[in-house]
Amino acid sequence: MDPYALKTLNAERRARRAVILVTDLGDGRDRIVREGDQVAGELGTAIARAFRSGNSGSVEAEGRTFFLNAHLPQPRLVVIGAVHISQALAPMARIAGYPLEIIDPRTAFATPDRFPDVALHAEWPEDVLKRQPLDAYTALAAVTHDPKIDDFALKAALDANCFYVGALGSRKTHAKRIERLLALGASAEQIARIHAPIGLDIGAASPAEIAVAILAQTISAFRSRGLDASASRVQVDARPSAGAVA
Repeated sequence: MDPYALKTLNAERRARRAVILVTDLGDGRDRIVREGDQVAGELGTAIARAFRSGNSGSVEAEGRTFFLNAHLPQPRLVVIGAVHISQALAPMARIAGYPLEIIDPRTAFATPDRFPDVALHAEWPEDVLKRQPLDAYTALAAVTHDPKIDDFALKAALDANCFYVGALGSRKTHAKRIERLLALGASAEQIARIHAPIGLDIGAASPAEIAVAILAQTISAFRSRGLDASASRVQVDARPSAGAVA
């Protein structure tokens, strides 16, 4: 591998940015393509597909053979709220390959007994997220139903361009949330990215079922990065879904 390409690759991986090392198998030349770079033609289509799947492999494009070595940061799931939904979600997310951490300043809820083997922060989101900033390979689910805890984290997730942002609550609850987020400086376009009510609409009722709906929607958002957002986004005035509560 070209030393400059290796240096660039390592720097991007440390920064939790997705890149693909493209090697022309005909002449052995390497180049780094960052997620979001514009690559035209058949090769561009193959690269976009590799970014979404995370799979490496050889492709034929423009009469040449290339090997695409995909390097994607591991997605992480940050849950705001040490609630029953979070208890069910934690082991599911671990199995699915989405390391989960929970933030909740309410020490009566955020206890190791309730969340064994989970990265747990019994602190305010403002404090935790200053130390551990969100990024584009982070999903955030706000489930406390308490604006004092959820709102800052939601605004931080929107500013960090998290690949998934979900919030518990009904349409009525979310309408009030929109007003608060606008007051915090979020744009209408940013707010439209929030999946609220949270979770795929599978008719979930119990905390465990809502956790399934949240994880499924998170996975869908991750695998559809770069596609038309309107195809998968839940609009702010959508019908109540799995996580809808008053």
